Amino acid sequence: MEKSNHRAIGTGVNEWYTPEIYISAVRVLFDGKIDLDPASSEIANKVVMADTFYSLEDNGLSKTWTGKVWLNPPYAQPHIMYFMQKMVNEYSIGNVSEAVALTHNYTDTAWFHCAASVCSAICFTRGRIRFLSPDGKKACPTQGQAFFYYGFNVEKFETIFKEFGLIVNVGV
Repeated sequence: MEKSNHRAIGTGVNEWYTPEIYISAVRVLFDGKIDLDPASSEIANKVVMADTFYSLEDNGLSKTWTGKVWLNPPYAQPHIMYFMQKMVNEYSIGNVSEAVALTHNYTDTAWFHCAASVCSAICFTRGRIRFLSPDGKKACPTQGQAFFYYGFNVEKFETIFKEFGLIVNVGV
């Protein structure tokens, strides 16, 4: 009988919420206000407190993104690729003024390179983020994460996010 590698098998669950400490840091970066969370839910928005959020039913990929955006996309393929491409497009055309996207640190993937191609800085987390399930259980991810920063306040991003990990100034 072949042994399976439990670390290589995803949970199949896309509803994982970002702990408040990271959302609070984003809010400080954005001067207290998150305009949009395009991949969210009512439960997640209780912590994020975005002025507008799109749930699975709303299909955030079909909407225009504007303002200061927080994004914790669904990590399953091809969804993560679609959301990161949308982030890059909306920021590149000027609809998004500033954004932070949180993903796994899959540096070998096409979507990661796409996301990094226009961001200003990346924070590679020290340790792994313990995401929360809808019932409050903590996840045990098998890899670290990355916060992509899109905007012109790189020094402020570095100051706020350096407590979470290594900051790489992409300088795009």
